[in-house]
Amino acid sequence: MSARRPTATLAGAAALALGVTALLVPPAAAAAPAADPAADPAAELTTGLTTGLTAELAHGRPGTPDRFARTVSARAVVRHLEAFQRIADRHDGNRAALTSGYEASARYVERTLRHAGYRTWRDPFTFEREVVDAATLTLPDGSTADVDQMEYAPSTPEGGLTAAVAVPDDPFGCTTEAWGDADPTGAIAVVSRGGDCPFSAKATAAEALGAVGVVVYNNAEGLFAGTLGAEGVVAVPVVGLSQADGQRLVQAAQSTAVEVTLDARVHFEEVESFNVLAETRAGRDDNVVMLGAHLDSVEEGAGINDNGSGSAAILEVAVKLAKERRLNNTVRFAWWGAEELGLEGSTAYVRELAEQEGELDRIATYLNFDMVGSPNYVIGVYDADQSTYEAPVEVPPGSAETEDVLTGYFDRIGQPWVDTEFSGRSDYQEFILRGVPASGLFTGADDIKTEEEVALFGGTAGIPHDPNYHSPQDDITNVDHDALRIMTRAIAYATYSLAQDTSAINGVSGPGDQGGHGWPGKPGRPWWPSGERSTQPLPLDDAA
Repeated sequence: MSARRPTATLAGAAALALGVTALLVPPAAAAAPAADPAADPAAELTTGLTTGLTAELAHGRPGTPDRFARTVSARAVVRHLEAFQRIADRHDGNRAALTSGYEASARYVERTLRHAGYRTWRDPFTFEREVVDAATLTLPDGSTADVDQMEYAPSTPEGGLTAAVAVPDDPFGCTTEAWGDADPTGAIAVVSRGGDCPFSAKATAAEALGAVGVVVYNNAEGLFAGTLGAEGVVAVPVVGLSQADGQRLVQAAQSTAVEVTLDARVHFEEVESFNVLAETRAGRDDNVVMLGAHLDSVEEGAGINDNGSGSAAILEVAVKLAKERRLNNTVRFAWWGAEELGLEGSTAYVRELAEQEGELDRIATYLNFDMVGSPNYVIGVYDADQSTYEAPVEVPPGSAETEDVLTGYFDRIGQPWVDTEFSGRSDYQEFILRGVPASGLFTGADDIKTEEEVALFGGTAGIPHDPNYHSPQDDITNVDHDALRIMTRAIAYATYSLAQDTSAINGVSGPGDQGGHGWPGKPGRPWWPSGERSTQPLPLDDAA
């Protein structure tokens, strides 16, 4: 998940909305029997299973969004996060796409859902994976430091790029003016992470002044993985560097002219990964409410906030919603793969739907949950009505009404919130590009917390919302439980509200004819839009 720049707002509106609809439907094969976690050799990973519902829900009687929200426990969400941490600990410290840690994370989600009564399915996709050929910076003293080539940044020539070091007057280098009297022409610019601007702004400013490369050193311990947000932002290589190496380099450059050699090169190969999906048995299938969170971490760490937090939150909401018999609309849950490699899973899914006539129109709205437990958090809602941030693309009709469900809930309970930008750097992007209404929640990444935000949410000004973003320190200790509780209840409230009524978004209300995919209780033709998908139950003996 990439940075957002929230702005304080206590505005809001009341809620109930979500409409117009789509379906990548589950396959026709028989549902796998619910697994008993206690009988599983990896049973300690299923201690987060919480399948009890309130009496109203368990007996199929209609509840209310508030009542349902109270059944979804942040403590249960934390148990899912603890399972993700154990998985990372057993699989080279991460849960990144294309790794055994991701496979184990997917199996945990699938097993939890099946135990709750869902049928799950995997949606495979192929994409071009970046393979690192070189990632070093040779320092003035001859030692080498590791770097991380930013997503969408060009590579250096083979053998590297040797040039003088240039440091701006303002260490963050967010604008050309920040360079002052310093001249980066023909040099490798060395700037600090932070300063309330994205990496793309730092790179663009340095390139505009003639820099031939850009090194961004961390404002916290360790190396980090960054992104420029899109292809073609700059034509020069841009890399991340650790704080210690960056400070050492800046200190050397301030005392004398120094040169470094940057060698950062990648190539691409075609690979395959998958998304995990499940949906409720109850609800009309021509008006689908969709929730999504990416399941993969970066390779640098376990990704417990980014995005174990969003994945665990919607998992627990799904568990609690499983036995609800009185939903007007189908609710579909997606755990996206390869988000950290370029939004690959969600993009492939939406594009596949778009190729099937009418399928994308079945999706009433999409809600995205990427980082909902940041340690220095804000309560951020994607600014679908563009009241604070103008979106870089057209935001589909119905998105503002989707946002209203979340902001209306926060306003009613007296919870401050802020707008956060639709920047295009999480899994909502392909949905809004294809005209599907969208909003969601976000607690912040590497943007710097302001004094105004501290006044609303507490925490510490002058440091990132998540100081451990995309680092090995994004572990089980990197989640704020208050933020997680607030966001989990908001997710649960919005899910139940929209499962009952999306008329404010798309004019659709009521249960419809309750058509389905051949599930028990959902008669209808079973099908799968794009061919065969594996529906065999997964073996559980190697799930973790």
